Amino acid sequence: MMKEGNSALFELEVQLPDARLTAQAERLIGFKTRFERIHQDLLLLIDKEGLERWSKQHYHSRLPLLDSLLDRYPLVVFHGDVGTGKTATAEAVSNAIAKELGKEAMLFKLSTRVRGSGNVGEMSTLINQAFDLVCKEAGKAKLSFLIIDEADSLAASRSGHQSHHEDKVAVNTLIQKIDDIRRFNGRILVIFCTNRYEAIDPAILRRAAYVEKFSRPDDRERREIFNMDCAGMGMTAVMIDELVKLAGPQGPHKLSYTFSDIRTRLLPEALGLAYPSRKISQNDLVEAISRVHPSPTIEESGKR
Repeated sequence: MMKEGNSALFELEVQLPDARLTAQAERLIGFKTRFERIHQDLLLLIDKEGLERWSKQHYHSRLPLLDSLLDRYPLVVFHGDVGTGKTATAEAVSNAIAKELGKEAMLFKLSTRVRGSGNVGEMSTLINQAFDLVCKEAGKAKLSFLIIDEADSLAASRSGHQSHHEDKVAVNTLIQKIDDIRRFNGRILVIFCTNRYEAIDPAILRRAAYVEKFSRPDDRERREIFNMDCAGMGMTAVMIDELVKLAGPQGPHKLSYTFSDIRTRLLPEALGLAYPSRKISQNDLVEAISRVHPSPTIEESGKR
């Protein structure tokens, strides 16, 4: 069941596994390959019962190595350009792991509103409240996944000249909470999603047990998304190849289109050219590419 989250704390609260998130993963380009690569690392963070069974099965005892794993922080960082699928992947990964382990689980997506309205101590109070609810949900048996989108807005480096006292206190609170949830023995996993990896406080990055970088789609991935989303439109392989090339690295900065650029901007632009009087043509798609430019990187956005 998916529902809107607490207005001050969560954008979403989702009971896992969730059919919508399963369907979302099917449309998430490259998800299967990425999940196969990273899910073993994530299981080491969250499947403590499975590790206990493995140890007893293969060594007939509990290995001391498992105690070393308890020292790791249940924190994962996904970083990369806007529109590269970080948050959608975090949701899909949480859903897939909960389904694989066959456990009751909840997914929480932290709202950026936890930054508060600027009142003294408000941001730290809201962060504390959010983590308390996540921990309460985890209880003794359930799993809890907490996604913190735009994590750099809450966890920016405390050494910056523009870092205010409230921001520093919030980062200290985040660090304390990430430290505290280790006592749940893998029943809570926190996933940071950020476009500004280098802006996150080093003390938090040092605690990350796993870091995954998200890049803009390559030729194969752009071809896959065009084939998927243009299915039924009569596009030939040659036409698709041309779209893949046109949506590739362009301009002085050699930026290609992001997944989000293609799905939420480029394809709707082409649809708008044809609707409601005719079918979408290849020319519509080419025209849309000429009108819709790739999203700039964070660095380029800052220069504008």
